[in-house]
Amino acid sequence: MEGTIKSKILDADGIRRAVTRIAHEIVEKNKGTDKLVLVGIRRRGVPLAERIQKYIEEFEGVKVPLGILDITLYRDDLSTIDIHPVVHETDIPVSIEGKAVILIDDVLYTGRTARAALDATMDIGRPERIQLAVLVDRGHRELPIRADYVGKNLPTSRREVVAVRLKEVDGEEDILLLERDDINIK
Repeated sequence: MEGTIKSKILDADGIRRAVTRIAHEIVEKNKGTDKLVLVGIRRRGVPLAERIQKYIEEFEGVKVPLGILDITLYRDDLSTIDIHPVVHETDIPVSIEGKAVILIDDVLYTGRTARAALDATMDIGRPERIQLAVLVDRGHRELPIRADYVGKNLPTSRREVVAVRLKEVDGEEDILLLERDDINIK
């Protein structure tokens, strides 16, 4: 982890409740599941999308299509990350033409990941609409992007880091607020 733990924002039960609420809100806002396609943004957006799919199936009796989106080549900071970026597979097993695509990620910060996901989605097809679901919205947007579904709004400083840890990826389940001492604040 990148810094000193300041506080635990949500435990496993809090995350479960937030994701369950997001699943219900997605179905309500879209008046059912007919046109829904859930798309998890790699990395932690994928297990969140899988959980939302599971919850929707439990209370609606319908298994909504699920895809995985890798935005690596759509990032606007690609040249500053690595000269040989690791690209993973994008797998959206259904057509998104005319569908309501729900992009799912763990944290919304500057909006740059969401922008890259929008570009990647539009290269795949032309959905009727695209919505964004995030577990945490921490503010500090650099682009005019907002989430349609938010598990937890968490005002932060730029010095703070939001660490989402999910069992499927990290072996632990919580959301922590960390303080970084090694960054220069602009």
